[in-house]
Amino acid sequence: MAANPVDLTTQIKIGSDQLVLLSGPCAVEDYHICYQVASSLKETCDKLEIQYIFKASFDKANRTSAGSFRSIGIEESLDIFSRIKQELAVPVVTDVHESYQVPLMAEMVDVLQIPAFLCRQTDLLLAAGHSGKAVNIKRGQFMAPEDMQYAVEKIHSTGNPNATLTERGVSFGYHNLVVDIRALPIMRQFAPVIFDVTHSVQQPGGAGGSSGGQREFAPHLARAAAAAGVDGFFIETHPQPDKARSDGPNMIPLAEMEDFLKALKEFWILERRLHQ
Repeated sequence: MAANPVDLTTQIKIGSDQLVLLSGPCAVEDYHICYQVASSLKETCDKLEIQYIFKASFDKANRTSAGSFRSIGIEESLDIFSRIKQELAVPVVTDVHESYQVPLMAEMVDVLQIPAFLCRQTDLLLAAGHSGKAVNIKRGQFMAPEDMQYAVEKIHSTGNPNATLTERGVSFGYHNLVVDIRALPIMRQFAPVIFDVTHSVQQPGGAGGSSGGQREFAPHLARAAAAAGVDGFFIETHPQPDKARSDGPNMIPLAEMEDFLKALKEFWILERRLHQ
């Protein structure tokens, strides 16, 4: 049994009869890359009738190495989010890592995302819930899927009904993540579920001080998730993934996204038809 649909934004409902995509570069690198990605994806999603939310992280607070790129800064990132929203009329989602960041981000972005490593951080979840924004919680690599109901309950306890869950694989160490498809229907009892296509093929710390990835497996996992009945997809993309400043090995090249999404939506529609 699926949870009730929730409002991701005033225009976008997830868990209903419309596919939702959260997508963009891993990190805010500069305005030009963000605009190129967002404008391309908006055009593609308009064509394919997919509800689109632009995604980029203003800070990569959990990089493998202290010397890895983290951020261009909060103020510059907020300015880029503002320009993307105004110029392209698309909503924005970004991660928050600490409670003090919530009001700063909530003034500008439409959806707050809780990183997987922080999905048990009660103060952060409560702050995000009290913001009034929709909250997307990534399942921790160490969490049983049934235990994610408690993260959702923390958001709901603030009077905020708009929580979603995202699956991104579980870790057994040794630089690998494994997706258990059973987690998708289990978590969908508590909230609409988004499948994180690209982090599921990440290899954390697997590139000697940075994360590797196996993007060649992304289509297979994405189609399996579509067949399992998820409500949306999270996909990181970049014009030149091999030159991206974060998570390049697991990102989908921007030029391939239209074909990728077209095939994915066909699987998603078929699953919906079979279970009407």
